[in-house]
Amino acid sequence: MITIIAAAAENNALGKDNQLIWHLPFDFKRFKEITTGHYIVMGRKTFESFPKQLPNRTHVIITRQKNYKAEGCIIVDSIEKAIENCPKREELFIIGGAEIYKQSIDFADKIELTRVHASFEADAYFPKFDKNDWKLVFEEQHYKDEKHNYDYTFETYLKK
Repeated sequence: MITIIAAAAENNALGKDNQLIWHLPFDFKRFKEITTGHYIVMGRKTFESFPKQLPNRTHVIITRQKNYKAEGCIIVDSIEKAIENCPKREELFIIGGAEIYKQSIDFADKIELTRVHASFEADAYFPKFDKNDWKLVFEEQHYKDEKHNYDYTFETYLKK
């Protein structure tokens, strides 16, 4: 199963200057719980935005740079090759960035989306997807509090 996991604002904003715009600790915790033990597929810029590799996950990095190296990671040059390098019987997670989400939306079986209920100026956006092709199977609302500056909703979609 190929799952896209992302947090996107109401206007589909993902980030600016290769950084997230918001800080939602409960979303980070959910991301960790869902992706731990799995293959995670990302673009090079997303990988380089991390302070270090995410523990207990196999990193698959998509880049056009011919001699790119990242110790302990699988390096490929396309979304198709990234998928080929992941075990067929396991769930793999597409974790960004915007261009990788756009390239993978047609391959995906599931979307785990944290919808941040605000709009932001950004330079990276989650791709629009036709909700007629997807079924919302889970929805969990959360409200801003002392650790979260925005209301947000966890949404799970399955391809019809």
